[in-house]
Amino acid sequence: MSRTLIKLPLLAALSGCCIAAFSAQADIVIGVAGPFSGPNATYGAQYWKGASQAAEDINAAGGINGEKITLVQGDDACEPKQAVAVANRLVDQSHVAAVIGHFCSSSTMPASEVYEEAGIISITPGSTNPQITERRMTGVFRMCGRDDQQGAVAANYMFDKLKASKVVVIHDKDTYGQGLADATRAALKTHGTNAILYEGLSRGEKDFNALVTKIGALKPDVVYFGGCHPEAGPLVRQMREQGVEAKFFSGDCVVTEEMVTAAGGPQYTKGVLMTFGNDPRTIPEGKAVIDKFRAGGFEPEGYTLYAYASVQAIAAAFNAVGGPDSAKASEWLKSHSVDTVMGKKAWDSKGDLKVSDYVVYQWDDKGHYHPL
Repeated sequence: MSRTLIKLPLLAALSGCCIAAFSAQADIVIGVAGPFSGPNATYGAQYWKGASQAAEDINAAGGINGEKITLVQGDDACEPKQAVAVANRLVDQSHVAAVIGHFCSSSTMPASEVYEEAGIISITPGSTNPQITERRMTGVFRMCGRDDQQGAVAANYMFDKLKASKVVVIHDKDTYGQGLADATRAALKTHGTNAILYEGLSRGEKDFNALVTKIGALKPDVVYFGGCHPEAGPLVRQMREQGVEAKFFSGDCVVTEEMVTAAGGPQYTKGVLMTFGNDPRTIPEGKAVIDKFRAGGFEPEGYTLYAYASVQAIAAAFNAVGGPDSAKASEWLKSHSVDTVMGKKAWDSKGDLKVSDYVVYQWDDKGHYHPL
């Protein structure tokens, strides 16, 4: 039996932070940090499922140089201050050798500074703000692309396929959401298209009718939203309820079937467009793992396989350098590729993937998304 510890989050009322205790049998401790509570908890669940399965499979195959992986969980709720508290606890109390996380870029930015100062390698499966890797931190990597890459894909699609000339750009004022909106707006400008409205809303809001009225009066071809599904869902529903038929376009933070729930049903999400990496569930290298997830009743959507691949990358680097030496592992990852459940991955000197594979998806009338 694997010694990988898989626990649900423990509520820590005083600290506002969740950390799962780890087994005394563990040899190599890896933190998994992200939103395990709050409106974006679905992405934390994806991280945990992916990382847990990876650790279990790696341990069954002999672990890291014969040592077993144990996971510890840190809940940041996508709140930057909580992310810093989580990072410090993972470093000082759990003594992690590496971290898989965080999810929201606004959490990853400050938390990664804690890991960097402690000399601990970290890989984010889902944080896409370009500044995460532009700070030249030696131990920070990501398993996903960047907002300037997916923004360009979205802008190209609007220009080439939708022939859009009137685009409204809305964001959630968050590091991720506004960063993605800004990257998309900048890419639109390269096509000679300026946003006819650029405005922010606040995370946690649900009533966007005043904003929708303003949008409707402009009669845009496309409404582009930089943000996540808890706000994207109500926004697109209220657009449709007010008769605004503009194409709704967003990014990788609506890649969950909870988007449909947040919108109030597939009748509202039908036709919604979004950018995300080439669906990892279609990659042959991942078939055995995907089948294992599905046999257990879990669909590995969104960032599940990104988290799995992130653990694989850490394990490969630690195996190659003879143990959990973050400095050597970081150097090794920047000069070697890794075979993962998502195919072969390689990183540049910043910690970014050398190849980004963003494509455009569309939601159907059954509440599922498909690549175009």
